[in-house]
Amino acid sequence: MASLNVSLSFFFATCAICEVARRASKALLPAGTYASFAREAVGAAQLAACCLEMRVLVELGPWAGGFGPDLLLTLVFLLFLVHGVTFDGASANPTVALQEFLMVEASLPSTLLKLLAQVLGAQAACALTQRCWTWELSELHLLQSLMAVHCSSTLRTSVLQGTLVEGACTFLFHLSLLHLQRSLLVYRAPALALLVTAMAYTAGPYTSAFFNPALAASVTFHCSGNTLLEYAHVYCLGPVAGMILAVLLHQGHLPRFFERNLFYRQKSKYRTPRVKLSPGSVDTKMLKGE
Repeated sequence: MASLNVSLSFFFATCAICEVARRASKALLPAGTYASFAREAVGAAQLAACCLEMRVLVELGPWAGGFGPDLLLTLVFLLFLVHGVTFDGASANPTVALQEFLMVEASLPSTLLKLLAQVLGAQAACALTQRCWTWELSELHLLQSLMAVHCSSTLRTSVLQGTLVEGACTFLFHLSLLHLQRSLLVYRAPALALLVTAMAYTAGPYTSAFFNPALAASVTFHCSGNTLLEYAHVYCLGPVAGMILAVLLHQGHLPRFFERNLFYRQKSKYRTPRVKLSPGSVDTKMLKGE
């Protein structure tokens, strides 16, 4: 139970520090710099740090701490609910940034800046979290600090199946995100958190269900078991393909590249009124030979 309290304290401290960083950068930086860089970097750092600590609980908690799957899934739901509420509009996910670009909601320079911020934020969180583990505040952190040098791959299936799993998870996530983008935060955040929890339960044993290239790069790209190209196929190519399919299914086309709807017939906004001809007009036309 002491290990769980340490992990809960870590989650709380991470979210609190990132919230302070968000508010400070929002007050000090120009609005464009905050939205395109600082907000994304802080969000990616918060997500990566909590994901790394959550991975410790998932891998070591059941046999070292006696944690059951119900507790772990509850923590996943609560964490993503907190992320959805506190991110202040940040995606902290490269595929979401690319989706906004394809939907003509963001320019190319802004998208590239977001991608850079997300990668830097996730990598910084990885280094800081591993540093925190060396303090050995709990038994789980002690074990994790010993195992961190020889980490194992999160890909526990073939490359093809892993790519399909990550692509399917990303497809479902982005399709839900597109359907919920106009709904209130009080409904959108719990719905997405519940979806992420369900996918973590079903796809977690195969690929850890990242569906986030920046997060996967900070957690597993440096681990042994697979090559960098295999990791890129599963955790980058799969999610990008899933995101594109979600946009195509939702929009019928890619707005950035095609104006014409490729899948759905667009109905005219205005109806052409039907004119009823009277019998007298029909007889007149017949007499005229029309």
